[in-house]
Amino acid sequence: MFSKIIGHFLCAYVLCSVIGAAMIGAALSRPAFAEEKTFLVGFAQDNMAEQWRSQQVYDLELALKKYPSIKFIHTDARGQVAKAVSDIEGLRDMGIDLLVVSPQNPVLMEPIISAVYQSGTPVVLLTRYIQGDNYTTFIAPNDYAIAREAADEISKSLGGTGDVLILQGLSTASTAIDRTHGFLKQLKNYKNVKVAAIVPGNYLRADAVKVVAAALEKGLHFDAIYSQSDNMAEGARIALRAFGIDPKTIPIVAIDYIALAKGAIKAGEQVASFTYPTCGQEASEVIWSIANGKTVEKKIIVASQKITASNVDEIEPLF
Repeated sequence: MFSKIIGHFLCAYVLCSVIGAAMIGAALSRPAFAEEKTFLVGFAQDNMAEQWRSQQVYDLELALKKYPSIKFIHTDARGQVAKAVSDIEGLRDMGIDLLVVSPQNPVLMEPIISAVYQSGTPVVLLTRYIQGDNYTTFIAPNDYAIAREAADEISKSLGGTGDVLILQGLSTASTAIDRTHGFLKQLKNYKNVKVAAIVPGNYLRADAVKVVAAALEKGLHFDAIYSQSDNMAEGARIALRAFGIDPKTIPIVAIDYIALAKGAIKAGEQVASFTYPTCGQEASEVIWSIANGKTVEKKIIVASQKITASNVDEIEPLF
């Protein structure tokens, strides 16, 4: 009887030892952060009052939810460079494991972003870049190429002759810089298409209403509008109607492809738009790779598509 009891005890001991060893081995095989701590991602966003920017934050937050070990927080600089710098400093001091940022000024914000990167914290630049290469990866559509296509579409709609009003986004942002330079470069191929003026709309509908109305009040002549965002294009239409001008008579080409653009294209009040993904999904995959110690590409270009009356019903707008 005693020998049977000893035998059962020894079997139980051996079984527990095997199970324990297996559990320890499994724990050691998992990423350290998954068991010991969360991976904290901080997004220093430029301006949540801009609808596209707030959508970008939402898309990234939603995409990261499939990774329970990754925690996400964001700030809102409300379009102010000084606050954006302060926000990044605050996130750094909080001990984030990775910084996501869409810098509104590639020069003024480069020092703080570089400092974070050089301290060992990975930096993901989302749709806007900085000077230099002190960052981990840059993710965006090709603004310069989109702008060149927009110039082709404007010139085609004008029959090769006319004056274009350029509604520029936030003039210091790399998106607006590339969307302007690309357009002007391509326009050189059309000798009879000129730029009437470049006016700042800051990617905001209300600002676009004001600057287009001011241009009309001053008697500025333009035959078409190149708007660097669909929200500004809608502002331009509001201003045109206020001055008794039918938007159908002024060809408009814009970027982002939101629901307002889809409606305008179907109504004949906008010639074209170009899709501009927020890159939230792409960023989430890059962040997961970085969190797991993998190497990521320095530059990731996300595809854009031209939307016209021919395919407007085939593609869903961004929001």
